[in-house]
Amino acid sequence: MKKIGFFLGVVFILIGAGFAYIQFKKSTVEKSVIDYLVTEENIPKTEIASSIPFIANLQGDKNWMVSIKLKDDDKTYYYYKHQGEIILESIVVNGREYSEKEYEELKE
Repeated sequence: MKKIGFFLGVVFILIGAGFAYIQFKKSTVEKSVIDYLVTEENIPKTEIASSIPFIANLQGDKNWMVSIKLKDDDKTYYYYKHQGEIILESIVVNGREYSEKEYEELKE
């Protein structure tokens, strides 16, 4: 009986550690993206309507992404962090997804 209790305790600790790692990773990427927008892009924190970190099921650093919505802006921006650099992965406009390059070409 003690072995079963010990085994279950270890299983719960491993599951908890995995969950904690995921939450930590999502929150650190979200904080980095918000800091980047405020300092590098000069977007006031009050203009950020929502920031939602999520797991994108992509390879590498693209797996940890953040969805950003700005006030008075219909677009949704998706960022990730790669080797300390914040990268804009894509922009969604009217339900259609564009890479940053595609979006810049579309504006021209």
